[in-house]
Amino acid sequence: MTDQTENPGGNEPTDFIRSIITDDQAAGAYDGRVVTRFPPEPNGYLHIGHAKSICLNFGVGEQFPGARCNMRFDDTNPTREDIEYVDSILADIRWLGFDWGQHVYYASDYFEQLYQYAEQLILDGNAYIDSLSAEEIRHYRGTLTDPGRESPHRTRPTEENLDLFRRMRAGEFPDGAHVLRARIDMASPNVNMRDPVLYRIRHAEHHRTGNDWCIYPMYDYAHSLSDSIEGITHSLCTLEFEDHRPLYDWCQEVLGIYRSRQIEFARLNLSHTVMSKRMLRRLVEDEHVAGWDDPRMPTISALRRRGYTPESIRDMCERVGIARRNTVTELALLEYCLREDLNLRAPRRMAVLNPLKLVITNYPEDQSELFEAINNPEDDSMGVRQVPFSREIYIERDDFMEDPPRRFYRLAPGREVRLRYACLITCTDVIKDADGNVTEVHCTYDPNSRGGNAPDGRRVQGTIHWVSAAHAAPLEVRVYDNLFTDPSPASAADDAGQDFTDLISPDSLRIVNAWAEPALADASPGDRYQFERLGYFCADIRDSKPGAPVFNRTVTLRDSWARINRQATSE
Repeated sequence: MTDQTENPGGNEPTDFIRSIITDDQAAGAYDGRVVTRFPPEPNGYLHIGHAKSICLNFGVGEQFPGARCNMRFDDTNPTREDIEYVDSILADIRWLGFDWGQHVYYASDYFEQLYQYAEQLILDGNAYIDSLSAEEIRHYRGTLTDPGRESPHRTRPTEENLDLFRRMRAGEFPDGAHVLRARIDMASPNVNMRDPVLYRIRHAEHHRTGNDWCIYPMYDYAHSLSDSIEGITHSLCTLEFEDHRPLYDWCQEVLGIYRSRQIEFARLNLSHTVMSKRMLRRLVEDEHVAGWDDPRMPTISALRRRGYTPESIRDMCERVGIARRNTVTELALLEYCLREDLNLRAPRRMAVLNPLKLVITNYPEDQSELFEAINNPEDDSMGVRQVPFSREIYIERDDFMEDPPRRFYRLAPGREVRLRYACLITCTDVIKDADGNVTEVHCTYDPNSRGGNAPDGRRVQGTIHWVSAAHAAPLEVRVYDNLFTDPSPASAADDAGQDFTDLISPDSLRIVNAWAEPALADASPGDRYQFERLGYFCADIRDSKPGAPVFNRTVTLRDSWARINRQATSE
């Protein structure tokens, strides 16, 4: 549920964060300035959970007069970061429709300033060099119920701490030999305040600074001070950083520098996937998927490749809203937002994914003709197209049953159906192979039913799609489904004592050789269509070639979210 209030400037509802910012402006805080930031670590691709933070931070930067949102990379861990991730993050944010102008920054821009701040902390008695191992530091820190113990190195003289820190910078020590820790309170009920590590040694090449540094600041330290350096007014973070806020404030307070205000909100959790960057990295590195942009992944790059639109993602983020409590958003909501968008903009085409040959026995063998088809019934400006028709066509195998149950309104022996845009046909014969499998269906057509209209006004319940066999274009179609068999794969795996990869669905990708009307052969990478009666599909932006597009199924036509809403309303 979204925490909403009334906007003092109008009747539009707003979330609690925008209310705080509005109140701060009214009180003259920060001289009326509003500066937010989006600070990803360049150690992986952005996922759908980041989209909510992007929309919030950049949305605030667009909404308030004179406001802006800085783009900042928290690149403080060279062992995990790469320029590939930087490029992908920038591309994803631009694709979502946001722009940072000239305000793109890196924590590495401030390495010298962060180092000088650290020396000041040492000189002021607020930091010390600890030579305990990482395991020993964890052991000394205590638990949520037991206080921590002070390191035996906590009382090192200031001069010795400063000398060791400078020698750390000079590269005299191996990784793990020493760390710089804040001197705060080992008995604090907040574990994050029990002398947290501020700097560690990493002899690793940085993607921007090369080998200039062999000590790197920890995230909490760099984040707080980078916000201060950039003059961030409202540092908007997800709820897991709430317990880190005292450390965020402490860093700025003891240094006596510009103070930013951290505000936490609930992150976006989406069903039927995982949001942990560690888990996503495992999926890629262990080759459970074909890269960060595999269309089964929840990354923004993968969603773009699958055929999602930036408008649909922004719409979902707006519908979910900004709240103070973590919840799980159903994947069905994202799919609903996509259908709402594509229904208005996607041209219609006909394709057959599981073909069954149908022969119209009373149609001339050497004849073909064109039927007019509507490109999009929701948008008259898209006009019409001409679809070729001939004696032999392909229909979906699921659209025929030899012995149909009740309420099956498609093709069956003796039954009449409508071929969309074309004519009415009646099944007269069924051809089978030696094993009894249907290989071909024979029908007759009504010559007076051009366009699919019954000349005498008789009622024909079933309408099916088709493609002309003589004119059909071959297509590779990748039919994607949920990557995991459980809507909550991480928690379900934990409960069952399994690894989350054990819940990967074997049916998450199915590749089919389809037939389509010839217009689809000219699709360009990224073009989106509704395959009539089948769903929305997108020409793959990586694997499509001129004249040979590869299509990804983006989403089915079935709208489970609308059904859920109807059930909730009726109850």
